Amino acid sequence: MTARRLRSRALLASGAGLALASGLVLAGSAGAHTADDAGSTTIAPAGHYFAATLNGKATFQLGPVVVTCAVSGSQPTAGGGDANNQIPAAPANHNDAGPVVSGLNSPTYSSCTTSQAGVSATVTTSGAWSVAMQYGTPTTATLTIPTGGLVVQTTGLVSCTVTAAPDAAANLAATFDNGAPSQLVVTDGPAPVKVTGGFGCPTATTSSLFNAIYDITDATDPSSQITVSS
Repeated sequence: MTARRLRSRALLASGAGLALASGLVLAGSAGAHTADDAGSTTIAPAGHYFAATLNGKATFQLGPVVVTCAVSGSQPTAGGGDANNQIPAAPANHNDAGPVVSGLNSPTYSSCTTSQAGVSATVTTSGAWSVAMQYGTPTTATLTIPTGGLVVQTTGLVSCTVTAAPDAAANLAATFDNGAPSQLVVTDGPAPVKVTGGFGCPTATTSSLFNAIYDITDATDPSSQITVSS
């Protein structure tokens, strides 16, 4: 087993142990990069479409309730009808002093469960998401989620609505590992949230944490790998 795979499994285990919950949830602006402190970045293959598929489980804490989703991903538009989930064509796939940005189709989530008996959950997403890749040691990524771009709805004994990035678009810091497949790793990503609902809803909660690993694969040429270099 490779060191990268061992690291990935360790991250998944730590996410479960910290009692987190589901979704590509947002962090504050601390995850963003600026041209002033960034070196050059190149994403390859230029112009290729890519898919992001959850490896393991994604977890997200809603106060005392933990939501876990086993299925999640972001896929290119069928037929490649837009630039979402696409590496920019050359020369835009290279930046001399900063990250390279790609738009994303909003991810989907399913097979979600909660830690509380009698409570079920659904996760919906919307809006214009994006990811910025910055080469370095480690290579980092910043996921941008639009305002209100992820909503968790619980029903049953506790009926709550949790909205991520409730007031403005937000950034989630991650790392990117080249490999076969390459992986986007989110570790303890802090997420601003707004919780509404009746009795039992943690309405005082304003932030949470997120852990997940996504396999990043080349949808244009499955024999190729998505890589980030200088």
